[in-house]
Amino acid sequence: MADTTKRLQGHHALLTGAGGGIGLAVTAAFLAEGARCTALDIAPAPSAGLQALLAAYPQALAYRSADVTRVAALDALVAAAAAQFGVVDLLFNNAAVFDLAPLLEASESSYDRIFAVNVKGLFFVMQAVLKALVAAGRGGSIINLASQAGRRGEALVAHYCASKAAVISYTQSAALAMAPHGIRVNAISPGVVDTPMWSEVDALFARYEGLAIGEKKRAVGLAVPLGRMGVPQDIAGAAVFLASAESSYITAQTLNVDGGNVMS
Repeated sequence: MADTTKRLQGHHALLTGAGGGIGLAVTAAFLAEGARCTALDIAPAPSAGLQALLAAYPQALAYRSADVTRVAALDALVAAAAAQFGVVDLLFNNAAVFDLAPLLEASESSYDRIFAVNVKGLFFVMQAVLKALVAAGRGGSIINLASQAGRRGEALVAHYCASKAAVISYTQSAALAMAPHGIRVNAISPGVVDTPMWSEVDALFARYEGLAIGEKKRAVGLAVPLGRMGVPQDIAGAAVFLASAESSYITAQTLNVDGGNVMS
C-alpha cells in the first residue's frame, strides 16, 4: 500500500460487502488513512481478512453482520454504527452478487436476487446514510460500486449489466438531490478485477462458452489496454480519493478504474 497521509482522519465510514475482495481492500485503505470504519457483510462472523484488521485497529474498526436487502433494518443499523463511532459521513456501497446465463434462459430468480442486492440494497443503504447525514447537518461522501458492465450490454450478463447501469443512474440522481446539503455522491466503475468472485465468474463463462477453466480470466486480462486484470488495491486508491477532501468539487460522476477498457 502507498504511504498514507491520514486524509480520512475524523471520518466514519460504513462499508458494505467488506468481507473480501474490493470491500476488504477499501476497508484497509480507509483505516490506514485514519478513518473509523464499520464493516458490513452478510456472514455472521468477520472473514479472516477482517479479523486481521480488527486485531490491527481494535479502536477504529467494528464488524456488523447485515443483509442489505432487509430494508426495514437499515435505519437502525446506521444508527447503531453512529452510536459507536459518530455520524457516518462516508459510505462505500459495495455489496453485490453476480450471475450470468443466455438471454433466453435468464431466470426470474436470478433477476430477483441480483436486483435485490445490487439495486435495492444499494439504494436503501445509501438512503439510510443520507437521511442521517441530512438530519445531522453534515457533509459527506457516498461512493457506489458500479461496473464497466453498467456501461454496456453483454449477451450473457443482461441482469447484472442492467443492475450496474441502475447504480450509475441512482448515483447521478442522488448527487443532484444531495448537492444542496453539501453531500457528494459518486461511483467507481471497475473493469475486470482479480477477486475471489472471479472463480465463480470464470466457471460460469466456461459453462456457457465452452471454455476451459481459467481461459476466460486469462483472456480478459490480456484484453485490458494496460495488459492485466485489476487488483482490489487499484479500486482502493480511487475510493480514498473520492472519500477525501481532494475530490471536494467532484460529484455525480462515475470514475472508470479499468485499465483503459472504457473511454469516457
